Amino acid sequence: VQLQASGGGSVQAGGSLTLSCAASIRTFSIYNMGWFRQAPGKEREFVARISWSGSNTYHADSVKGRFTISRDNPKNTVYLQMNSLKSEDTAVYYCAAGKTARTSTNYDYWGQGTQVTVSS
Repeated sequence: VQLQASGGGSVQAGGSLTLSCAASIRTFSIYNMGWFRQAPGKEREFVARISWSGSNTYHADSVKGRFTISRDNPKNTVYLQMNSLKSEDTAVYYCAAGKTARTSTNYDYWGQGTQVTVSS
């Protein structure tokens, strides 16, 4: 199983980015998917989760109203639309997959991360 995150980059505060995570999972549609981030010197932080069907989503308070997680099961891809970016959103962003994943736990597979840098 491989998770390939992409779409990171450098953007000014207030800007937008969309991250993608392509999964090489044959049964992608039964996996709950999540996004996490880790800033330098900080612990990894939960960002958002989406259920296997896409019907349920959950976003951390720090990104609620600005970030949106979504998925396209036929394309084996999960997305993170990030709007109104702030300097504190600067981090390496990781996608993760887990059949029994709860909001921030029980993830089985992790991607390699993509860097997001927001300049003020």
